[in-house]
Amino acid sequence: MQDIDSIRINFNAEQLTLLNICLAFIMFGVALDLQIEYFKKVFRSPRVLAVGLASQLLGLPLLTLGLIYLLRPNPSLAFGMLLVAACPGGNVSNYATHLSKANTALSVAMTTISTLGAVLLTPLIFSSLTPLLPEGGALSRQVSVDPWSMVWSIVQLILIPLAAGLVFRHYLPHLTARILGPIQRLSMVIFLGFVVFALYGNFSNIVRYLDLVFILVAIHNGSALAMGYFWAKWNKVGEANARAIALETGIQNSGLGLVLVFNFFDGLGGMAIIAAWWGIWHLLSAFSLAMFWRRKGVERM
Repeated sequence: MQDIDSIRINFNAEQLTLLNICLAFIMFGVALDLQIEYFKKVFRSPRVLAVGLASQLLGLPLLTLGLIYLLRPNPSLAFGMLLVAACPGGNVSNYATHLSKANTALSVAMTTISTLGAVLLTPLIFSSLTPLLPEGGALSRQVSVDPWSMVWSIVQLILIPLAAGLVFRHYLPHLTARILGPIQRLSMVIFLGFVVFALYGNFSNIVRYLDLVFILVAIHNGSALAMGYFWAKWNKVGEANARAIALETGIQNSGLGLVLVFNFFDGLGGMAIIAAWWGIWHLLSAFSLAMFWRRKGVERM
């Protein structure tokens, strides 16, 4: 086993709980600026939703497999890349989409569907594609996801804060108008805090193996964002939808990936550091891209 597979990433239940609370608060802030009509628009245009889900659930895993054959990383790094690609969209994509002035309702719908579907799709995608990995046979395992944990995750991180934000906006519109700005600014601070916290908690491991994973994750994540955007543009779904699809494709629930690494692969270092660095890098890339798009502007949904 190579040296990278002996490392352990700092990750515990208390940190995950805190992260979940922060993400739920961000989702509440996003929901304060949404309207029910946005969601009606999404489901009145099922083609747009299908284009987005095809990019995330089919395009990203196949793109990942192609990159692995092209770049030939260490087998455990390759497994980490594939596991991240098989995970559902991350909740931060909803905030990044909102920040970029894209179709937040489409982003939320994609996150919800992919997260609920991960009960079956994450183990199915991972176990179906791992036999195709070069030099990966010795690491192959069957990965499963506890459906009740996944359902509870979607309830806590998306459904409850989303419903609370929509109800708050509907019944207390004047108060919502007063607190919307401060909550969105606080959400920005929390969003950036994720980056600082993740860098601090795993600084030594990240520095030690940065040369192995930095370019690998940057290429993987950048390719995912580009594929999602240009796939959507090719399907002529509009700029706001293309931005949402790009961010949903490029932001994955790497926290779930870490949980699976610890539960099924004994915290294997190569897999863990890919998931951990992806979690840091996609925050940086998503925030940068969202701010770039925000400055460009787009027609409001």
